[in-house]
Amino acid sequence: MKQLAISTRFRWWIAAPLLLVSFCWKPIITQAQPAFRDLNKNGKMDVYEDKTQPVEARVNNLLSQMTLEEKAGMLFINGARINDDGSLEEKPAKGMFAFAPTAPKLMREKLMNHFNLWQVPGIHALATWYNNVQRLAESTRLGIPVTIASDPRHAFSSSIFAMAANGFSLWCEPLGFAAIGDEAFTRKFADVVRQEYVAVGIREALHPMADLSTEPRWPRISGTFGEDAQLSAKMTYAYVEGLQGAKLGSTSVAAMTKHFSGGGPQKEGLDPHFAFQKGQVYPGKNFNYHLIPFEAAFKAHTAAIMPYYGVPMNQTDENVGFSYNKAIITGLLRNKYHYDGVVCTDWGLVTDAHIGSYVWPARAWGVENLSAEERVLKIINAGVDQFGGENLPEIVIQLVKEGKLKESRIDVSVKRLLRQKFELGLFDNPYVDVEKATQIVGKEAFRKLGDESQRRSMILLKNQSNTLPLTAGKLKIYVEHIDPKVAAEYGTVVEKPEQADLAIIRLNTPWVPADTANFLAKMFHHGDLDFKGAVKDNILHLLNTVPTIVDIFLDRPAVIPEISAKAKGLLADFGASDAAVLDVIFGKYHPGGKLPFELPSSMEAVRNQKEDLPHDSKDPLYPFGFGLHYSSLKK
Repeated sequence: MKQLAISTRFRWWIAAPLLLVSFCWKPIITQAQPAFRDLNKNGKMDVYEDKTQPVEARVNNLLSQMTLEEKAGMLFINGARINDDGSLEEKPAKGMFAFAPTAPKLMREKLMNHFNLWQVPGIHALATWYNNVQRLAESTRLGIPVTIASDPRHAFSSSIFAMAANGFSLWCEPLGFAAIGDEAFTRKFADVVRQEYVAVGIREALHPMADLSTEPRWPRISGTFGEDAQLSAKMTYAYVEGLQGAKLGSTSVAAMTKHFSGGGPQKEGLDPHFAFQKGQVYPGKNFNYHLIPFEAAFKAHTAAIMPYYGVPMNQTDENVGFSYNKAIITGLLRNKYHYDGVVCTDWGLVTDAHIGSYVWPARAWGVENLSAEERVLKIINAGVDQFGGENLPEIVIQLVKEGKLKESRIDVSVKRLLRQKFELGLFDNPYVDVEKATQIVGKEAFRKLGDESQRRSMILLKNQSNTLPLTAGKLKIYVEHIDPKVAAEYGTVVEKPEQADLAIIRLNTPWVPADTANFLAKMFHHGDLDFKGAVKDNILHLLNTVPTIVDIFLDRPAVIPEISAKAKGLLADFGASDAAVLDVIFGKYHPGGKLPFELPSSMEAVRNQKEDLPHDSKDPLYPFGFGLHYSSLKK
């Protein structure tokens, strides 16, 4: 009996943990995540559903299961609007982008799975909408996830080329990072963009801009890193690396660097968004200089490239827009640089855009006489993979069925697009945590860095008699274009210049609306860079009345010789709050920026310089790289 008792106790000692494990095992199995996501609903794990498989194997397996219609849908990306509550139901549209369709409509009717966002209602709604879109994508035949892209939305200043931040942290414009000149800080900024984008499901950035601002009248300069190729290259490399990391992965944002092969040298600065300017010019024979920042993007393994609208005049065998130009896309980008990432056109190259009653003509420069079908075919034959701002998969299908386009050519582009989705981890887990997104986007640490960028990028151009920095609290100040409530924290604000010890005025770089009926063109900052008429007279009257500190926002290189001469102090910013500007003026933060482009001395000098050359205006008022410190001698 004793033997039996010992044996029984021994068996219980062995059995008890086994029973406990057995008891606990069943709930663990039922609560665990599925071993794989059965995206095609066939009850087994296909190669493309198996995250342990190499990316190329997954790409090839999925491609083999796709229909021509599904392949064609993947070749298009367009804007989608978002409901205020993040739902997917069709609701009446409102706002500037009301013309944009909804993602579900394009997913059902066009089999599209790439979308870009313009205005968004808020972070919670955006993340909610994103998850709803991915659930809809998961319900499709093959469960191919959606890729969401965005133009820049972190700039403090208001720009037609940057989306309203609406909850995202606020930073200076890219020009400001060039003014700071710190690659590590640019990388840190891009990493914050990455974190905020990933939190809400934005996995592709339609930036950075590697274009060079060699033509000072071009409206898109604020999105660049200035006119110097080497400085731009350093900033571009750091920016792409900050978005993507060393390698594209599940926490990366894919960078679509633009606009190959450089959109800066526009004739007289007029932008090829519009028919009044279709060609880029190279009077200084400096085409290759504009490639240098893109070479840095290639070194950083940018996931995608976007060519621009314009025609590189007399640089190739045909004068057609970049995305139509086989010598540019295949000859230069694919063959010379061996680039095998995604190439996506800029928006609206094939069909006219209907915005209410207004029709915006397609930017089919050089091929205006071609049909939509011929334009699509020419773009694909040039070597492009994806069409921005278009919903035309039916044309691709038609071209293949008519024998004008081989499906094997389509497969090449679809592979590139699928590869990017797999590398981003979208097939394995495309969803975001909505509540966590609201905690990450715009959090205090990011906002502080953004505030730092606004102050750090400011440039001290003139400091007569070492007037700056001012002493807070001791002055009666008159302000223009500054919130008096903010200014009151630094001094006693008075109502008239004559009552003041000193005036502070904020200005914007001048621009002239284009002489056209196109309401969109009138929103672009084209035209002369100098103040004129009554506006100039009023500024100079203030400067003659009271010692004045001038701060000017440089979205383009302003021509301000008279203002510079009369100002006691002159600063430049690249997107900054009133508090940021006043912090610098009153010495709470010392300016350290350097000009990322020269400030011309006259409009005559601007007109005489060559569009494709940097640093070439005669006797600039302030040269490239100029910037004082508070310890500098009087200038």
